[in-house]
Amino acid sequence: MKEDFAPVLHPIAIADLRPTQMTVGYREVARKRAEWRSRAERDGGEFLGHHMIPAVLGPDATPYIIDHHHLARALYDEGVTQVLVSVIANLGLLKKSQFWTFLDNRNWVHPFDAEGERRTHRDLPRHVGGMADDPYRSLAGELRRAGGYAKDNTPYSEFLWADFLRRRVRAKLVEQHFERAVVKALDLARGHDASYLPGWCGRSDDTNR
Repeated sequence: MKEDFAPVLHPIAIADLRPTQMTVGYREVARKRAEWRSRAERDGGEFLGHHMIPAVLGPDATPYIIDHHHLARALYDEGVTQVLVSVIANLGLLKKSQFWTFLDNRNWVHPFDAEGERRTHRDLPRHVGGMADDPYRSLAGELRRAGGYAKDNTPYSEFLWADFLRRRVRAKLVEQHFERAVVKALDLARGHDASYLPGWCGRSDDTNR
């Protein structure tokens, strides 16, 4: 998602931020927690200043974050109480039904659970600490870092890859032998079956078309 948003120059309590997705990859969160711990004492303020969280204001001026959910969860778990946000739209005048329709049409909400099943916006957690673990989202993140696909601006592109992998890599392998799951994911990512996914880096082959 392109980040050219106008920043709000005052901090907002992380506890007040509302997620627009149901899950995160806990391994991804752990990586960001480690990154924060390595920088907190040295340049934590500068880090937060360069990692503002994009949000929209909904009914009752409630801030709903639309990206950087893993970072928000990591900071929350590390005990950080306030962050800077970039408000990209003030939708406070909309009724709740209009608000969620608008977010859905802009791909600013992703109400899919840890099984990859779509739910309603009423099932979204009410704070960042309530987001559940989707191990396949962690697998998709590690796959990208391993060169399985390129970073792409398509909203929720990592979740699209997670859903692709969910149907092809056994949960037991992901949970108990994560490194082996990454190797299998790399092989799958090169195949033509994945060619519809954002950031696909496989080899084009006329015989497979």
